[in-house]
Amino acid sequence: MSRRRSRSADATISLTPMIDVMTVLLAVFMVTTPMLSSGIDLNLPHAGKSVMTGGDHAIQISVDAAGHYYVGKTRLSQEQVVKRAIAMRTENPNLAIVINGDTRADYGAVMAVMGKLKDAGFQRVGLRTQMGKK
Repeated sequence: MSRRRSRSADATISLTPMIDVMTVLLAVFMVTTPMLSSGIDLNLPHAGKSVMTGGDHAIQISVDAAGHYYVGKTRLSQEQVVKRAIAMRTENPNLAIVINGDTRADYGAVMAVMGKLKDAGFQRVGLRTQMGKK
């Protein structure tokens, strides 16, 4: 007396939704990637055959020729730069800092922010350069 149902199971996976999602992700990455290199235009000093460029987990602090400090394209005072770096360190304890100093920037301005960051407990602070001329 039991009724037997015959059910055909469709065990195929539809790739169309996955392809749609991947296409959207590709478009998002293509639009946002050029925006990742934010900052001001600087004339970086030439140094040797190895350069420090920073990484994905580094704060880029720039010092222009007039001695103004920038994080990204935002102009800040020296104290504000240090406060922002400390705030970012709470989210990422392995944070590195790369200082981009223009070739015409005052050496004292670059070293002052570097010293303040070291005093605030940052151990991974470096200066960004570009490849030396041959």
